[in-house]
Amino acid sequence: MGSGKVTTGSAPFDFQGKHVTVAGLGVSGIPAAKALHARGAIVAVVNDGDDARSREQAAGLEALGITVRLGDGATLPEGTELIVTTPGWQPGKPLFQAAAEAGVPVWGDVELAWRLRGPDAAPWLAVTGTNGKTTTVRMLAAILEAAGLRTAAVGNIGVSLLDVVLGEETYDVLAVELSSYQLHWAPSLRAHSAAVLNLAPDHLDWHGSMAAYAADKGRIYAGNQVACVYNVADKATEDLVREADVEEGCRAIGFTLGTPGPSQLGVVDGILVDRAFVENRQKNAQELAEVSDVRPPAPHNIANALAAAALARAFGVPAQAVRDGLRSFRPDAHRIEHVADLDGVAYVDDSKATNTHAAQASLAAYESIVWIAGGLAKGATFDELVAASAKHLRAVVLIGADRALIREALARHAPEVPVVDLDRTDTGAMLQAVTEAKRLAVAGDTVLLAPACASMDMFTNYNQRGDAFATAVGELRA
Repeated sequence: MGSGKVTTGSAPFDFQGKHVTVAGLGVSGIPAAKALHARGAIVAVVNDGDDARSREQAAGLEALGITVRLGDGATLPEGTELIVTTPGWQPGKPLFQAAAEAGVPVWGDVELAWRLRGPDAAPWLAVTGTNGKTTTVRMLAAILEAAGLRTAAVGNIGVSLLDVVLGEETYDVLAVELSSYQLHWAPSLRAHSAAVLNLAPDHLDWHGSMAAYAADKGRIYAGNQVACVYNVADKATEDLVREADVEEGCRAIGFTLGTPGPSQLGVVDGILVDRAFVENRQKNAQELAEVSDVRPPAPHNIANALAAAALARAFGVPAQAVRDGLRSFRPDAHRIEHVADLDGVAYVDDSKATNTHAAQASLAAYESIVWIAGGLAKGATFDELVAASAKHLRAVVLIGADRALIREALARHAPEVPVVDLDRTDTGAMLQAVTEAKRLAVAGDTVLLAPACASMDMFTNYNQRGDAFATAVGELRA
């Protein structure tokens, strides 16, 4: 880690009379426009879309005196002194190129929230990574609550940081999920402690390269005060820690599914243990919880729990609160969610496994699997996933637009595994997929929906896909 000390705050920004352009409407754009307007800024909102929903949102802002330009998000409004962008807008958009040429800074909604914090604002414990962010942040919030702290799980988890920062409720500490998009536009963010859970190719169309994606993830470590938490099994996360410029005394803290070394958290004989935040960590370890306290106790979920525990311990949370928090935590729907047992076969919904990295972690959690996979590949390749998971596969049922890519990888790396290729992309295909999986499974197997693909070819989102799976399983029980 870099040794240079960086400031943990940011210079105050006087918005009064400043011409600020907000790029994009929606969940973060509208609160940003309202917050800026309330602070005396002259706000203009630009938006690519010009549909009925956008017009309705625009009308609400225009009633406040905010200018809205629909259907043209490319042109920089004259006089703009600052752009505040919603996370999804890509850095290469013409609006940002024009801003760079004009010397106009660009902030994201997270940067704006950070700048608008009060002098007594709660510190942030921040989490990013390709997979596991939401689960880890919710685990962290559960642990902090078990310690009696006023907290909330916020950020990319679906709770606006702006709303929390500007709201009346006070907190002792915030558990903050941050996406690579949000981090790209948050140059001043300085967390108390932060974790990068893992790194795998994702959103490369937005970032342009794996190196740029990793660099944006690594921004979360900038200015950390107490701990930079990394994944011992994923060297790329440790590399980001080594490159980070942090506060004097900030420590690198690893988490591992194996026996931890000093300054690490890990697992010994079914016990989650801490060798980082204890006296004489060369010789001592603190028991935190049992593996059975983690629900579900799949390997990647245990890793999430260790990362959450590391951040909580960095904040001074006692060991008992880690155990109590993990015991009280319940995962969100569609994340390795046990749906039913039928004739000795478990049916598990991991519709949230929308990329190969997440699917590989899910497949590693079970011994013998009938795998339901497929959807929109988003440019992914499947050879590594299939090669790593072949030993767990009894059979595979393929659905979705890009299922041929998975079928071809199976032919190369698991030619002996039976494959049912359903040439359907309608929502009703899920019932047929589950019916075929039931036919192929034997007692002791797991029928696992872990698509390794996005859902939008067949469903509105991964939630609807998971619901369709659960409904189909329910019809088999009837």
